[in-house]
Amino acid sequence: MSDPVSAIRNLGPAMEAACAKAGIHSADELRALGADETYRRLLATGMRPHFIGYYVLVMGLQGRPWNDCKGDEKKALRARFDAIKASTKASPDSAFEQVMNEIGVLPRQPR
Repeated sequence: MSDPVSAIRNLGPAMEAACAKAGIHSADELRALGADETYRRLLATGMRPHFIGYYVLVMGLQGRPWNDCKGDEKKALRARFDAIKASTKASPDSAFEQVMNEIGVLPRQPR
């Protein structure tokens, strides 16, 4: 039997539930996918993007404390996070903002 997602350092029941929703049911599956693909799948299920959640996942897969990410490494992870976020479908909030842009409630954003 495989270890649960929560067997990975820094990851608890909430991340385990989010991963299950994304079809990731074990620590081995998560490790095989890696942090970027796992996070992409989490976002595709409608999870709101959150940089700290992403780097907690990255640090956990490296066996490091969640708050061990600093300096240039953190800047590089932020760039990866932003790229993952940009590559996923629009979140419900983005769709809402798009409607608000269309009716003029929010300043128009470039498409």
